[in-house]
Amino acid sequence: MLAIALLAAACGPRQQAAEEAEVLTMELLLDANQQAFFNNLASLCGQSFAGEEVYMIESSESWSHLDFVMHVTVCENDRVYIPFHLSEDHSRTWMFLVEDGKLRFRHDHRHEDGTPDEVTMYGGYATDQGTPLVQYFPADEYTCELIPYACTNEWTVEIAEDFSKLTYRLTRGGVLRFEAAFDLTNPINAE
Repeated sequence: MLAIALLAAACGPRQQAAEEAEVLTMELLLDANQQAFFNNLASLCGQSFAGEEVYMIESSESWSHLDFVMHVTVCENDRVYIPFHLSEDHSRTWMFLVEDGKLRFRHDHRHEDGTPDEVTMYGGYATDQGTPLVQYFPADEYTCELIPYACTNEWTVEIAEDFSKLTYRLTRGGVLRFEAAFDLTNPINAE
């Protein structure tokens, strides 16, 4: 019994110190608001949530008749992946990446066979205007070169204060073009 107590005492503080060091290292990768936002996304890992189109600009075809589902599938120290399905279309994945001390948001578009679409990996880096619950991602240089008309795009990803909803918004030139909301209160079974 004494040996078990000594073993537990010897391992406990070292393990706790190692875990604290890992957390500290992670917290230094991003500014505090970006890190807290990243951690909030990661807290949803392994869950799937239904959503819906809230708004689509009139000049684009509505997706309101489609089933919206987001799956939080990959949660690592430097990445959170969220495949976003529209009914049977599984071509989209939202990628939140820690790159060079900044939070980057990318859209990974793939064909059914897994090969990249011609228009993929666009997005941008988070501004310093975000909070633990909302981050803003203006189009980066790569996006401007890939999709010149999207150079004024800004993507906003927001988690409600009560964690009831995740909202994804796209504006272009300051005009709202698309908004979707996902119900975080009722996780669904992934298929």
